[in-house]
Amino acid sequence: MVPECESTPPKFETNGWGLWALPEDGGRCSRLTPLGDSCVPESFHLNQTQSCSSWVYETDNSIISEFGLACQEWKRTLVGTVHSAGMFFALALTAYVSDAFGRRSAFILTAVSAGVVGVCRAFSNSYTLYVVLEFVEATVGSGVYSTGFILALEMVGLEQRVLGGNIISCTFAIGQVMVALVAWAVPYWRTLTLIIYAPSILFVLYCFALQESVRWLLSKGRKKEAAAIIFKAASINKKKLSPATIKQLTEETDDSSKSVQETVTPVASEVPKKQSLFIQVIRSKTLVSRLCICSFWWITLTFIYYGLSINSVSLAGNSYVNYILTSLVEIPGYAISVVTLDRFGRKSSIITAFFICGIALIALPFVPYIVSLSALVDCNLSTGIQWLQITLNMIGKLSISMAFSSIYIYTSELMPTEVRHSLLGACSMFGRIGSLLAPQTPLLMEYWESLPYLIFGIMAVTSGLLMLLTPETLRVRLPDTVQQAENINIAPRTKHKTDIIVD
Repeated sequence: MVPECESTPPKFETNGWGLWALPEDGGRCSRLTPLGDSCVPESFHLNQTQSCSSWVYETDNSIISEFGLACQEWKRTLVGTVHSAGMFFALALTAYVSDAFGRRSAFILTAVSAGVVGVCRAFSNSYTLYVVLEFVEATVGSGVYSTGFILALEMVGLEQRVLGGNIISCTFAIGQVMVALVAWAVPYWRTLTLIIYAPSILFVLYCFALQESVRWLLSKGRKKEAAAIIFKAASINKKKLSPATIKQLTEETDDSSKSVQETVTPVASEVPKKQSLFIQVIRSKTLVSRLCICSFWWITLTFIYYGLSINSVSLAGNSYVNYILTSLVEIPGYAISVVTLDRFGRKSSIITAFFICGIALIALPFVPYIVSLSALVDCNLSTGIQWLQITLNMIGKLSISMAFSSIYIYTSELMPTEVRHSLLGACSMFGRIGSLLAPQTPLLMEYWESLPYLIFGIMAVTSGLLMLLTPETLRVRLPDTVQQAENINIAPRTKHKTDIIVD
């Protein structure tokens, strides 16, 4: 703010006096040193500046204006960093709750907790409290998506896995569009926060409507509860269960022979206790290597996905419209994966998506050089190639969105039910490294404007090559134990219609 020239009340536009009262860069954190009390060119030093003590904001809708963050860039970026840090802890915490106490409990707990903390954040009276609640909200609520995804995936049969997974991914994109529309209509941050988070509290009603994952119940030996859910669903949908499913749900383990044997077996020959799941996973070279590969995939996906959004400067104009467009472009990627994953297999589809993304983004940095050469020959050709740069960016976003939704399904199919959420959460937790690094990629443009895109492309191609080291899971039943997960390569495959239990 320049008190010598400001109107009452102060306006964001300088109406000309900014030419002599503000530095050449337009002034934001500093102003030219005043030499008098009037607003004339002679009353300001030509090149000597001083730091501003107060500011005029274009709008009063954000935390930047309310908490006075005009020239404190680190405080503004810290909000996103704190949120990513909260997500890092959330994935491990939610995975433990999900695998130990059930998918249903974890889903309802994370959804309601996010709503409660989000509503509290809307009433923050200081920047410190806002950041603390941002971290808490991310920690207790960020696992809701992965929990819901796994719960849905375990509720459907083999033939519906891909469709179900991509429907969830499409709703994620639609949710982003809805957030942009609401923010466009209600820009004030407190009201916007209340509108977004308050409905989440209603998820407490899911206690009366949502059923537990049958697969999780069976993995915990709670067969009676699983049977009740399946028989109820079959009755409502007027479906007939296969004999194999009925046998699995109603067959009781015969302990009589075991009891007799225990009475005549010496104590010294007792069977050793079963190893814990954690020890089984750690000792399994197959699962450990698979976990490392999956983690690199997730780092790549989050790094490119968020990096493209941050570095997408090709689309000029209304910021709300741009955000909506970059969200909508994901839906065709999800639709393509519905067709390809079941027809060509998981590996072929995801490898192709990674390679197309990699080629498009590696080619993008060289487009300006082609433009500069073509401009010497044909101006119309130069304009056409500039559109090519936008097209390559969109192809990259579409392809990485397809790979993202497919990796969710593929990673879930590679892991055993007993620790599926824990291992998926570990991969996603490592993926947060990519989301933490993505906001820093614009700094690379100081060295070479297209360097971020080149890095994105190389990582995408590398991830595609790593796909060659993992097994195909097309038409293979979800593994329930560590041993079944290790033997996916030799597991039987089927083209017959299957149900949720015997798939």
